[in-house]
Amino acid sequence: MNDRDPALDPALDPAAMREHYRAEGLAETELAAHPMEQFARWFGQAAQAAAQGVVYEPNAMVVATADSEGRPSSRTVLLKQYDEQGFVFYTNYGSRKARDLAANPYVSLLFPWHPMARQVIVTGTARRTGRDETAAYFRTRPHGSQLGAWASAQSTVIRSRAELDASYAELSARYPEGEQVPVPPDWGGFRVAPQTVEFWQGRENRLHDRLRYVAGADGSWTVERLSP
Repeated sequence: MNDRDPALDPALDPAAMREHYRAEGLAETELAAHPMEQFARWFGQAAQAAAQGVVYEPNAMVVATADSEGRPSSRTVLLKQYDEQGFVFYTNYGSRKARDLAANPYVSLLFPWHPMARQVIVTGTARRTGRDETAAYFRTRPHGSQLGAWASAQSTVIRSRAELDASYAELSARYPEGEQVPVPPDWGGFRVAPQTVEFWQGRENRLHDRLRYVAGADGSWTVERLSP
């Protein structure tokens, strides 16, 4: 039996894992006036990189929340819409993130486009989308994903994978392909209204560019450069 701690394996030492970024920088003069316009530019470039097999799922973002006692949690969620009002994702309203947001609406989003040496970091507040908006999006989901929204009581403890599969099979028999699946009453969207949006561009020698939009009380935006 090998009792050696795998964390001590020199080949797996995280301190020795280094990437040397050489991407072009990001200057204040290159930024759009509104952070969502700048996000649209970068997201479009990330989508192009995904089409070339460079970036995987450019709409994947890490959503970080905290409960009423300040205990944090994070998970990867897919962005489903963005506009001047913010960023939209969907979830079960009984999930841990939804319960956190009901108690504490402050949230952070992180888009990790590592192959491009880029990140976008958002802080803001989340509120539920309207039921009409939720229903309109639900109708665009693949049939299997619609059934999955019913089959899974997200974040709850289940006895086995078989229990989940049985729930899905029962729903599949009830709503076969081609038959309309009703929108689950406990499922819907959140729209994150940004208060800050930081655009992070990796540079040589860890002297990264970090430009952050900050919302003013009058709805205007100012840009700050942060030390890396």
